[in-house]
Formats: sequence, C-alpha cells, structure tokens
Amino acid sequence: MIEKPYHDRDGYIWMNGEFHEWKDTKVHLLTHSLHYGSAVFEGDRAYGGEIFRLNDHSQRLYNSAKLLGYEIPYTVEQINAACTETLAKSGLGDAYVRPIAWRGSDQMGVASANNQIHLAVACWHWGSYFENKMKGIKIGMSDWKRPAPDTIPSKAKAAGLYMICTMSKDAAKAKGWDEALMLDYKGRVAECTGAHIFFARDGELHTPTNDILLEGITHDTVCRLAEARGIKVYKRDIYPSELPHFSECFVVGTAAEVTPVRQVGDYNYPPADICAAMVEDYDKAVHGKIKF
Repeated sequence: MIEKPYHDRDGYIWMNGEFHEWKDTKVHLLTHSLHYGSAVFEGDRAYGGEIFRLNDHSQRLYNSAKLLGYEIPYTVEQINAACTETLAKSGLGDAYVRPIAWRGSDQMGVASANNQIHLAVACWHWGSYFENKMKGIKIGMSDWKRPAPDTIPSKAKAAGLYMICTMSKDAAKAKGWDEALMLDYKGRVAECTGAHIFFARDGELHTPTNDILLEGITHDTVCRLAEARGIKVYKRDIYPSELPHFSECFVVGTAAEVTPVRQVGDYNYPPADICAAMVEDYDKAVHGKIKF
C-alpha cells in the first residue's frame, strides 16, 4: 500500500490558535525559515490518547527557539494545550504529534528581527520507525560529523541542523543500511540521524557524552528505566575503537522508541537480555504502567 503524500491528507492542523483544514494549511514561499533553516520542532508521541512527557517536549521546543534568537508567542502550557487539542481532534489514540515554530515571510534576507513567529501542530498515525525493529537494525557509518558546539546551537532541535542527518540517512539506505551512525568533531561516537545510541557490556550500559547533542527525552527516560532496574549507565566519551568490545546495542528516540541494533559497520550485536528489558520497560512507561 502506497502511503498518501503528507500534503494530500484529510484532517486538521492547528496553526496560530485556530484549526485549519489539513489540505489548506499553507505558508508563503518566502517564509524566512524555509530559506534559512530557523524553524524549531518537536516529535511527540501519543499512546492511548496521552502524549508521553508532553511538557518536557514543549519546554524543549520553547528553549530551542530561544537558542535561535526568538521567542514563541505561546507559553509552554499553551503549547501543551495545542498539542492535546490537535490529538483529540484527530480522533487518534496512538499518534505522532509535530509542533513546529518558524519565522514568517514579513522580511526576506539573513536578518530576521521583523518576522512574525508562527506556531503549528499536526498529528498523524505513525507505526514503527524501522521495518525490522525487533529483529534489530543495521547501521552504517556516516561520512558527516556532528559539528562543534561553538559552530552551531547544538542543543536546539532546529530544522537546519538536520541537513547532514538527511544526507547521512539517505546515503546509508542507498548502501543497504537502515540507519547511519555519526561521529562528532573530535572523532567520538555521537548519535544516529534521529536517535541516541546505547551499548551494553557486562550487564552495564554505555552511552556517548551528551555535551554536543540534543537533550534527548527518550534518552533520559531509558537512563532512568535502566537505573531503576539496577543497571549502571555510563555517560562518557566512546571512540570507534571500542565498538568491537560491546555485546549489545540499541538506539532510542521518540520515533525510534527503543530499537535493538544487530550490526554497526563490521561489528555484530545480537539483541539479548538488556535490549529486551529496555524495550519492555519503555513500552510500560509510555503506556503509563511506569510513572514519570
């Protein structure tokens, strides 16, 4: 079955305080953020009609805009309400929710101070992010590196910062991989194109130092779930030379949830007990069986 294009769907999108017909929700060609990449967005996920850690996502959206030099003209509580109302109007219980804020078309050019800030929320059904999720995905190495924090606002979830992620993901898939793993500007293991990564060894977890990466809400959830099980989590610098010495691997993100990894480049990681435990506990958490 061929999925309908996103511009040609039925439903409603919340934009600037009002609901609009999905197919009629438009922005102008000369929208500043379209040309200069300054939109900020979130990926929220709802389970059984409840958006998991909604306030954390909305706060991060608000903070991302601040890091890019503008302020969303809605409070975090109002963003929460817009997401909740959009989900309710969609009639979906399990869904992906995408709030996005951007600079408008009032001024064109690199300078942006005179542009109105807009906010919209869309919601749609979205199943598993990876086709072979429970079997374990295969990850290749990206040619692109995560930049130094003094070259980009690395803690913002901003549209322009995903350009190298798109390039890396497309290149990986063209070579038969499911995903790409990026190193950072120091040559350390960083993250995948839309997910953080964990490695297991001797019953403990290791995950890259987060000094240049987005503060992952799913990453935080998994760290807390692991520690609740008594599994030690080391947040530290990890270099590619260590990859042969881990026994399990998985990636995490709102879209990816907890996805086992069976291969990274030349190294195999058969999913085992820790992967299974984290998949199980995360599923319980998002369905309200473990409280946050």
